[in-house]
Amino acid sequence: MFGFFCVSLHLNSACTVADIDFNTMKTIKKIIKKLFGWIPAGVICLVVFAALFGYLGSKMGTANMLNTIMNTAHDLLLNTVFYLMAICVLTGAIGKIFVEFGVVNLLEKMLRPLMKPLFNLPGVASLGAVLTFLSDNPAIISLAHDKKFASYFKKYQFISLNNFGTSFGMGLLVIVFMVGQGYFMESFVGFIGAMVGCIVSTRLMQYFVVKAYPRFKEENAAELDEVEESKEKHSRKPVFLRVLDSLLDGGRTGVDVGMMIIPGVLVISTVVMIFTFGPDNATGEFTGAAYQGVELLPWIGAKLSFVFEWLFGFTDPHLIAFPITAIGAVGAALGLVPNFAAAGWIDGNAIAVFTAIGMCWSGFLSTHTAMLDALGYRRLTSKDILSHTIGGLVAGIAAHWMYVLVAMIMA
Repeated sequence: MFGFFCVSLHLNSACTVADIDFNTMKTIKKIIKKLFGWIPAGVICLVVFAALFGYLGSKMGTANMLNTIMNTAHDLLLNTVFYLMAICVLTGAIGKIFVEFGVVNLLEKMLRPLMKPLFNLPGVASLGAVLTFLSDNPAIISLAHDKKFASYFKKYQFISLNNFGTSFGMGLLVIVFMVGQGYFMESFVGFIGAMVGCIVSTRLMQYFVVKAYPRFKEENAAELDEVEESKEKHSRKPVFLRVLDSLLDGGRTGVDVGMMIIPGVLVISTVVMIFTFGPDNATGEFTGAAYQGVELLPWIGAKLSFVFEWLFGFTDPHLIAFPITAIGAVGAALGLVPNFAAAGWIDGNAIAVFTAIGMCWSGFLSTHTAMLDALGYRRLTSKDILSHTIGGLVAGIAAHWMYVLVAMIMA
């Protein structure tokens, strides 16, 4: 909670950063284009590619580097992706059962009173939280396209749904995964931390939107005369068939989600691990085995260890790899946890912070632009990303200090 208050106190300074004059930015872009615009994009790509792999090859040896990349990706596919996919299938089936038999509606009614005081959103927004928690970030977009749902919101609130829904995205998967690693209380603390981050991200985005477009505070997201009354279709199938259909349909959705996380886990996690782990522990040499690397991220983390230790309570510099990965793909970030645990770098505090950041960010950098575009407000992407970046950091800080408090009480 300490982090939440810190962000509140520094809200004005953050807003000043976000409100940089766009004409100045355009001028800077023009200068950069004049300086480097004559260089073909392909040449820049080749230079970056050669520098990256040249650095890795010089440290590991070309053959060892290539073998490590392939072996790491192969091991991640077999031992991490399929495990995550199994969780996705099970949680997808459970989520579909909850939707079919009214549990989602019940949860929505229970959570509705919390929406206005915490998130400054109408009560119906709680339905979006439940749906994204059971599935993934884009679930809030399919819900927002329902004009009846959108009619409850002012435009500035409607736009902030992008931040609100993402903060709960894949929440069930993250929590079930952490509990499966043997951490229950820590996962719950992380969940509360994610909610704190969600409050900051959602309200900060609302502030930015109203500041940029004051009229959005009064304009409705959808006019009442545009709302089409939907007719609910009551299923007449026997209960057994409804259960069977829900389990199979939800499981199939889980398979789709599991397939979607494969590129992120294999590509992003492989790259992150090469920059996180070191050579063989026994010999101190590179052998081409999986999970070897050049330890660049721990080196950076060691230089900034005092920052991460105070903010998140991290006791090992390797742990910064999780937040960095969670920005782009939370599934890939979860793939790091078993290896961190095997190396002895994980403790209860790290799990709480990982849960909070992983759930709040949910790989938002890879989805937010498309989600805002689907809502029709792509021009607000920079404010959206800034708001959610701050929200995720606050989530991790809040989880850390809450874990410290809980540990003191239980000691």
